[in-house]
Amino acid sequence: MRKFNIRKVLDGLTAVSSSSSASSSSQQQQSGNRESDIPETLQSEHFQLCKTVRHGFPYQPSALAFDPVQKILAIGTQTGALRLFGRPGVECYCQHDSEAAVIQLQFLINEGALVSALADDTLHLWNLRQKRPAILHSLKFNRERQRSTQKQTEKEAGIRLDKWITFCHLPFQSKWLYVGTERGNIHIVNVESFTLSGYVIMWNKAIELSSKSHPGPVVHISDNPMDEGKLLIGYESGTVVLWDLKSKKADYRYTHDEAIHSVAWHHEGKQFICSHSDGTLTIWNIKSPAKPLQTITPHGKQLKDGKKPEPCKPILKVEYKTARAGEPFIILSGGLSYDTVGRRPCLTVMHGKSTAVLEMDYSVVDFLTLCETPYPNDFQEPYAVVVLLEKDLVVIDLAQNGYPIFENPYPLNIHESPVTCCEYFADCPVDLIPALYSVGARQKRQGYSKKEWPISGGNWGSVTQSYPEIIITGHADGSIKFWDASAITLQVLYKLKTAKVFEKSRSKDDRPNTDIVDEDPYAIQIISWCPESRMLCIAGVSAHVIIYRFSKQEVTTEVIPMLEVRLLYEINDIDSPDGEQAPPLPTPGTGSNPQSIAPQSHPSTSSSSSDGLRDNVPCLKIKSSPLKQSAGYHIELVIQLVWVSGEPPQQITSLAVNSAYGLVVFGNCNGIAMVDYLQKTVLLNLGTIELYGSNDPYRREPRSPRKSRQPSGAGLCDINEGTTVPEDRCKSPTSGSGSPNNSDDDDQKMNNFIEKVKTKGRKFSKMVANDIAKMSRKLSLPTELKPDLDVRDNSFSRSRSSSVTSIDKESREAISALHFCETFTRKADTSPSPCLWVGTTLGTVLVIVLNLPPGGEQRLSQPVIVSPSGTILRLKGAILRMAFLDTTGSLVPPAREPWREHNVSEDKDEKDKSKKRRPVSVSPSSSSQEISENQYAVICSEKQAKVISLPSQNCIHKQNITETSFVLRGDIVALSNSSCLACFCANGHIMTFSLPSLRPLLDVYYLPLTNMRIARTFCFTNNGQALYLVSPTEIQRITYSQETCENLQEMLGELFTPVETPEAPNRGFFKGLFGGGAQSLDREELFGESASGKASRSLAQHIPGPGGIEGVKGSASGVIGELARARIALDERGQKLGELDERTAAMLSSADSFSKHAHEMMMKYKDKKWYQF
Repeated sequence: MRKFNIRKVLDGLTAVSSSSSASSSSQQQQSGNRESDIPETLQSEHFQLCKTVRHGFPYQPSALAFDPVQKILAIGTQTGALRLFGRPGVECYCQHDSEAAVIQLQFLINEGALVSALADDTLHLWNLRQKRPAILHSLKFNRERQRSTQKQTEKEAGIRLDKWITFCHLPFQSKWLYVGTERGNIHIVNVESFTLSGYVIMWNKAIELSSKSHPGPVVHISDNPMDEGKLLIGYESGTVVLWDLKSKKADYRYTHDEAIHSVAWHHEGKQFICSHSDGTLTIWNIKSPAKPLQTITPHGKQLKDGKKPEPCKPILKVEYKTARAGEPFIILSGGLSYDTVGRRPCLTVMHGKSTAVLEMDYSVVDFLTLCETPYPNDFQEPYAVVVLLEKDLVVIDLAQNGYPIFENPYPLNIHESPVTCCEYFADCPVDLIPALYSVGARQKRQGYSKKEWPISGGNWGSVTQSYPEIIITGHADGSIKFWDASAITLQVLYKLKTAKVFEKSRSKDDRPNTDIVDEDPYAIQIISWCPESRMLCIAGVSAHVIIYRFSKQEVTTEVIPMLEVRLLYEINDIDSPDGEQAPPLPTPGTGSNPQSIAPQSHPSTSSSSSDGLRDNVPCLKIKSSPLKQSAGYHIELVIQLVWVSGEPPQQITSLAVNSAYGLVVFGNCNGIAMVDYLQKTVLLNLGTIELYGSNDPYRREPRSPRKSRQPSGAGLCDINEGTTVPEDRCKSPTSGSGSPNNSDDDDQKMNNFIEKVKTKGRKFSKMVANDIAKMSRKLSLPTELKPDLDVRDNSFSRSRSSSVTSIDKESREAISALHFCETFTRKADTSPSPCLWVGTTLGTVLVIVLNLPPGGEQRLSQPVIVSPSGTILRLKGAILRMAFLDTTGSLVPPAREPWREHNVSEDKDEKDKSKKRRPVSVSPSSSSQEISENQYAVICSEKQAKVISLPSQNCIHKQNITETSFVLRGDIVALSNSSCLACFCANGHIMTFSLPSLRPLLDVYYLPLTNMRIARTFCFTNNGQALYLVSPTEIQRITYSQETCENLQEMLGELFTPVETPEAPNRGFFKGLFGGGAQSLDREELFGESASGKASRSLAQHIPGPGGIEGVKGSASGVIGELARARIALDERGQKLGELDERTAAMLSSADSFSKHAHEMMMKYKDKKWYQF
């Protein structure tokens, strides 16, 4: 523990910060030493950035593989990613450096290794015997030279050389990998040394010499289950060849008119089945190449008079699996008839005379049949089918009637509806996860298979985190999911559907091809959640706010409580009576802005119609029928912004809820509104510039819509005198009085509203819903960064320019940050009091004082008094986050009310109500006396951070975070019994700063801003954790804590576990006597260097992999890295010694047993004569 001083700040800045940051820190006020003499425990060595785990469905999957002995599933993607799954809770993410698409995956069954074939002509061998798999060997193929003398155009050559590797096959318990190519040749790779054999099967030797055409790429390779010396080669054109490896010639050639997509063997090795492009299956006898034994069209219409069935869509894959008791299974994907327009993709299971068509939600990428034995020459006994879909993973139970699916235990449904926002909470109350799980367990679907999940390999990590973590995701369909993220796992706890509050739009069904995400009016935009009180508040894309209260009871709400708020931004045009534009307003840091401030126009929605301008109409219609709410989150209040004189409400940009005060506050580019959700009344409804009062630095003259469109109401100064907001500011169904502007036509307007918005307001929907419904939380960015973003990411700049709430476009000042707290509101204050701190996009922080009535019944009957404090603070850039520290430097959490069951008898909780209504939350390390002495406000903006001493309001520390970029997300978080400021910048840097001195502790270039999805979902939380949506279907979790990085190896699960390989099938007496059964092959004798020679060096290049020993590469360095490697090597050596010890013990036991039996035999025949035997 050391004390902070200016000299050491400068020492830290020289190593990490830029010159601009250093110069700004050197200008800190001299009073900082006196006012913030707080010991800081966090140092640079406490921080290290690394990825922890990735959750969700693999984005754009392309390949599938399964190890039937280890029971591990592998999925490859089009971006070169590998996802490995074992038992629930055991999963791993790997990435090929080239990011080329994964064509095929092959497990070395029960060997702890995996071969991946990529579209860039490379093969990679992965070591799975370590917690972080790494590449042991790579082989880079050089494309085969064109042997044709005919000159080809560049276009033809490009098509021909598009994908060199087309198919791979690795026989069980073999070290020789067959690699088929686009040219039709087959090469053989030794997977131990990852070198090429000189043995090559050329396409021109495999096909008929009389054939004048090329057979096409290799689409299938497999050896005969009963004779390893016979290789079946399938070519795309329809030719199949049975190749004799020993004699190096073709035994049989099978030709068909239709192109081949896949081939599968019967386990006896006498028949094989092919799937074709016309939707047919052909079954061949290996000794009858003239014509197929049988032709089947699974989905074709059988025509009369023996005519050929109508052609169907291609059968992309077929598998042929046998069982001892019963008919064989023929499983295929595709093959539907062409007249089934609009039918969903399906998987077909043919078992005997029955055919089951299983419809899928998405296109089938690949499927695998799980069997009891890994040996291809035995009855397979299939028990399940793993189906990899475009956006889902389905496992079908083949052993039960109806083929039910298994309940998927992996968190692969994050993208069930597109994620629009994320929040991450670490170190939550311990009773929160069980409470959410208990109410979420009632939501589970029925009808799943009763068997255990068949993918059960691997072991869990030995060390787990001791604190609970929760992730909340908001989605485009209005749903919210709570996830248990403790111990680097992810499991869904509870799902809340916010859209059931509203009447559904029927016009959506009329346009089935419309992108729902672009126009979904229920998309979640902002989430505000208090874990202690379990109060939840959400803001939606249709300018609606819903407040939820947690309850374990089931209730039916007869009338949904609702408030409607008018909020419109206008500028008084007194100074320009001739219709001239208002004078330009200066923008902080950029000088004057030439754009004028005027109400935004929406041509698509604000135009006059036959019924006049739309007014006092919300965007969504609330259900009028009773709403049944099961245990979980129940609706407390629905708040909607309404249209004002043809002007639609703007998206909400900030939101905050406080359970101790019973208040919720939200703001947008028009202004701010505060609602008392206990009394269901609006306390504050002001334009942004009205918050300044006479202190407005821009000298703007506001004209609130209330002054011209409604009877005059109380302003902020009137509230200071104790006047409550009149009823005409809002419209509550419980108040019994309506707005004077409402007429009898409002019901008619309400009924036609959604229809008109989607027909006349299509442009508005595309500009706003597409930007916000797809996770828009950041509505404004600095003007000077526009050109830079245009170069790096067109989608980012396009999103900003299309947003109707863009500050760059209209120079509006939006509310960007809100924070409830108990602190000093004025310089003269002697004790903290409840207040609200408001941050705007122009870098202003304003403080509003809250005068709350006593708890109990008085809280429900007496009004909350809201008054301005006059405090105004300024920063450069939009305000992002605010927090408060006590005199020890610990975070001061907002006041909150402990959770209690709300739907119980009133008498039971009457005694505790006054005690629990509004407690003052103090940090654990400080007392109630210390909190009144001093506090520190930490404010982070897009450009800089400041620490301000309270109540003096002196800026004691300032740090310019970035000059050339801007901060996308900033959070003040707790870490190692201290606190720090964590920032993620648009230039890809992740930075942390100590508090209160704002000394730089970490600055790492981690992630370039490639799309708005990352910017909208990135969030930090306590204990050095963070996450973001790395793809539309996956969440990436990272840590910036050195302690977590060091413990990560122990927390990760193990994919490989020692398992005995099943015994080979018994050949039987007669098969062994007469030479039946499987024929083995000495592949080393055929493919080894002594027999086949060396392969040409120009054909492929061997690249050693970086992952020989346990993958601590990169994350550890110096002595720590060497010690980790030595320890892991010792562990591996100890494991091998343990196995050797077990084998030695088994041999000793066997020797003892043999000695005992020999001794007994000797004693039995010891005294007998030779003729007595």
